[in-house]
Amino acid sequence: MSQLQSAVIGAGFVGRAHIEALRRLGVPVLGVLDSSPERSEAVRAELRLPRAYRSLEELAADRELNVVHICTPNHLHVSQASALLHAGKHVMCEKPVAMNPRESAALIELAREHKRVGGVNYNLRYYPLCQEARARIASGAIGEPRLVHGKFLQDWLFYPTDWNWRLETELGGDLRAVSDIGTHWLDLAMWLTGRKIVEVCGDLATMIATRQRPKGRVETFQSAAGVATEPVKISTDDYASVLLRFEANLRGVMTVSQVSAGRKAALTFEVNGSEGSLAWNSESPNSLWIGHRRQANEELLKDPSLMTPAARPYSAYPGGHAEGYPDTFMQLFKDFYSYIEKGGEAPPEFPTFQTGHDELVLCETIAQSARERRWVRI
Repeated sequence: MSQLQSAVIGAGFVGRAHIEALRRLGVPVLGVLDSSPERSEAVRAELRLPRAYRSLEELAADRELNVVHICTPNHLHVSQASALLHAGKHVMCEKPVAMNPRESAALIELAREHKRVGGVNYNLRYYPLCQEARARIASGAIGEPRLVHGKFLQDWLFYPTDWNWRLETELGGDLRAVSDIGTHWLDLAMWLTGRKIVEVCGDLATMIATRQRPKGRVETFQSAAGVATEPVKISTDDYASVLLRFEANLRGVMTVSQVSAGRKAALTFEVNGSEGSLAWNSESPNSLWIGHRRQANEELLKDPSLMTPAARPYSAYPGGHAEGYPDTFMQLFKDFYSYIEKGGEAPPEFPTFQTGHDELVLCETIAQSARERRWVRI
């Protein structure tokens, strides 16, 4: 069991995923803070946690707490993370870490000033076969990477009656599909290839210009059917395609959408190199496609005994036992907590506040590119 003790702010869909992963790791979860004292107590009782915090101030003052996970709407991240860093807590924050690069840069400096660790939950790196793909690319198994392309498609905002707080710019920011799911893909592409994006050309669109906002509370991914609504104009992106230029002449393209019927969480990537290719699909996460020119293509089914030494520790179960989305949280948090416990002796393997800052710079540049209809350098 970890010597570090944690708490979670926000007990919606993703907050509960954090709690489950922490419990699997053996990290004590001391308590939860939700949107009101009543909701905090209800979640505490439901999940059988020791404490229900009544306020951020009460949580920050808890001297037994070492790490706090922030799983709240985007506009709250900076104020909550700042208060926690001042209180001497390490922070794991949902993405985006802030609403803009100025805020994220300030968080990086604050964490440095207080000698605390900041992480951002770009958890999709932590599928076992994403780790395998990265290790193979780094070893030269597919030669020099030339192209990286793919998509992240969803349908949970397909109807005008679908609603979530992310649709409101004051809560989620000026971008939506790009910042919410596109940054997952962009993070993966750079992490897999070891190359940063240096220039972008973006096309963004709002496919549903008016939506019906419920007058009551609706959780993420839950239907608002039967709830009284009011029409609201929408300015954030339902869709985006972005042409990408990376370091060392690597080229790429990404498409994201939250209005693609039948696609629930379909993230795909393909990396084409000078000696071969690799491709992966999050809706079939235990299979890695390996492409060849002069021999039959291959399909690697997730099996730690067949994986590279670098990727093997990120597969918790033997071959034939599927691993998926919930496991990615556990593997990321394992890296995060291990880094804190070891005192930051080696460079961090997990996504940091710097990662979150880089993604916000990318988002801002993509928005500028789409607005001005031209290539823009990072």
